[in-house]
Amino acid sequence: MIRLPFSAALTAGLLIAGCSQAPVGFDREAGALIDTGHFGNATMNNHQLMTGEKQIIYDMSQRFASEVMTTVNFAFNSAVLDHGARDTLREQAQWIRQFPEIRFRVYGHTDKVGSNGYNKSLGLRRANAVVNYLVSQGISRSRLEAVVSYGETQPLIVTEGRERRNRRTVTEVSGFVSSHPTVLDGKYAEVIYREYINSAEPKTGLTGQQGQDLAITE
Repeated sequence: MIRLPFSAALTAGLLIAGCSQAPVGFDREAGALIDTGHFGNATMNNHQLMTGEKQIIYDMSQRFASEVMTTVNFAFNSAVLDHGARDTLREQAQWIRQFPEIRFRVYGHTDKVGSNGYNKSLGLRRANAVVNYLVSQGISRSRLEAVVSYGETQPLIVTEGRERRNRRTVTEVSGFVSSHPTVLDGKYAEVIYREYINSAEPKTGLTGQQGQDLAITE
């Protein structure tokens, strides 16, 4: 089978999307689908479709998921980030820093132990813990959103018992920073074809306590 380079495959995908009016869906685990206009701001949704922005958001979300881990897991009944979670989030922050035009959402999940109400609260605490840690790594809070938790309603593993893989957060591309000059000028190609350098040095501008030493508890 012939494998196209990322840029060629992406260009082909954008051309196909321009001829299609069908909503785009994710084929991987996700916190939520991009709003198709049935809910939320229909005018903004129509604008995104007309400009191709919706497809670009989808493509960048797919790229983010292919280049870094988007999920972190938690101990039972906990919103504390362990060493592995912090490693993953530092990698996420490194990717996010290189794409300052993009906004992100973090979705919280739990296993099915406990009441639905408690688990929704716990899932949101987990999402907030992730957002706080990304902020500690130099990401502007205005680019991050901890959305309402899905609690126990979207398990990866269907079980009534404790299951670590269900106790997770998922970070996703959610849109563009509308005030960013690149976005205002409509130069989306600059974002799409920008190379992700996974060895880039963090530029947090932080002093004092380091992000990896920051204890976040909920």
